Amino acid sequence: MANLEIVHEEDSIHVRKETGTEVNYYIFDEAEIHLNRIMPHTAQEWHFHKKIDENILITKGSLLCKYLDEDGVEQSCHAAKNDIVRVHDSIHTFENDTDEITEFVVFRFVPDGTNKRELIKGDKTFLV
Repeated sequence: MANLEIVHEEDSIHVRKETGTEVNYYIFDEAEIHLNRIMPHTAQEWHFHKKIDENILITKGSLLCKYLDEDGVEQSCHAAKNDIVRVHDSIHTFENDTDEITEFVVFRFVPDGTNKRELIKGDKTFLV
């Protein structure tokens, strides 16, 4: 059994993007977690992921989520603190349209198409 591991902030890859986002990337063999800070009145680039499943947990502020629907029409909605955005395979971008810094955690992994809900719900063994 592997020991517990703590990955410190200084072990992450820190990037300050020209778009007004700061990111700390924590990249592992089968997943990635990154912490984002998006500055007021800035937007990320439009993009999509071919294989990555991306899920975003807003931890501070709110985020304007824009995406193209099945007909290529731009849609938008807001996500706020403690909301989770499931990106799926959408063409999307995120924007901070407020006067405050928005922070969120991104969980990224490559799914294999197997439903693992029961495994995830039940994978805990208690010691007696």
